[in-house]
Amino acid sequence: MFRLGLIINPVAGIGGRVALKGSDGEDIQRLAMQRGAIPLAEQRMQQALQVLLEYKDDIHIYTAANTMGENLCKSLGFEVTVVKPINDTQTSAHDTEKTVQLCIDQGIDLLLFAGGDGTARNIFHALENKPTAPPVIGVPAGCKIHSSVYAVTPTHAGELLSLIVKGRGLVLTQASVMDIDEDEFRHDRVKAKLYGYLNVPAENQFMQNMKEGGITHKEITLQDIAAFIVETMNDDVLYLIGSGTTPKAILDELQLPYTLLGIDAVINHQLLASDVDEKQIQDLLNQHKNVRLIITIIGGQGHVFGRGNQQISPEVIRRIGLHNIVIISSSEKIKSLNGLPMRVDTGDEELNKALYGLVPVITGYDEKLLYRIG
Repeated sequence: MFRLGLIINPVAGIGGRVALKGSDGEDIQRLAMQRGAIPLAEQRMQQALQVLLEYKDDIHIYTAANTMGENLCKSLGFEVTVVKPINDTQTSAHDTEKTVQLCIDQGIDLLLFAGGDGTARNIFHALENKPTAPPVIGVPAGCKIHSSVYAVTPTHAGELLSLIVKGRGLVLTQASVMDIDEDEFRHDRVKAKLYGYLNVPAENQFMQNMKEGGITHKEITLQDIAAFIVETMNDDVLYLIGSGTTPKAILDELQLPYTLLGIDAVINHQLLASDVDEKQIQDLLNQHKNVRLIITIIGGQGHVFGRGNQQISPEVIRRIGLHNIVIISSSEKIKSLNGLPMRVDTGDEELNKALYGLVPVITGYDEKLLYRIG
């Protein structure tokens, strides 16, 4: 019997679609709910566990009560032991760390958790200085996921775990636990800190790399990309642009204010709206028939959707249309993927698969290359 520890951070990622750029802190969580945010972490964990259903008779899950794992696991028919009761109206970092410790006491073989960088920090603190710490696999559910302890998508997490349950030999490697200052992040300043490392399966096709910063991109390349985009913009077309340093160059070229870590709306070379959330994007789509989405990839990780841009939800992507998505990137970013594909983690597996394949990427002035999403 495979002994699986499982933890869901119920509020992970709650600030993403409502453009709050994080979910840390009770005030931010309350504000997210006031803006109509819907918790998605449990849904993300469900996507991972769905892959494991055919092996559920071989798995015993140790988890916390209610929304931190018990409800989902029991609904899917897994054998469950609840190691910690919780206050279901307000979970905390302490609940996560204590659950980790109690799962270790049960002799778990591996810890599966759903959250973001803040959750990874909690897991790290709970496992720090424990020589018998189990390996971990993170199910990405947060707004900002700089840490490399996460699988590429929830489905990848489930697929990797199913191989392990079936007896695949497990080679471990150390993966970084990173987090940023959310207050600084909301002011378009990225201050990342390395907290330490956790043991994860050494499976590059399933696990994501650490995010790279944009400081290595040559300014001239960004200017070339931006100049080409601006020159080819059509009248009366709504352009949704962001996020990151590469799309920022387009707003610089237009001499418009920008949101470095958000989505801005531009029409006829004028700024229509700044730092829009999912609802605002939906409202704009109701008002404008012709829309283009200009987006970049995350260096090192290769994600196009699902990392820091949850405002662009599956519903938004479908309404815009796959043929209206424009991917821009320096060739340096593409090379940093070392041949691995670009990634999408929209939260909708059917949409993910629809996005797979060779797509054009604008890498300079009138320069394109075909690169795979997969």
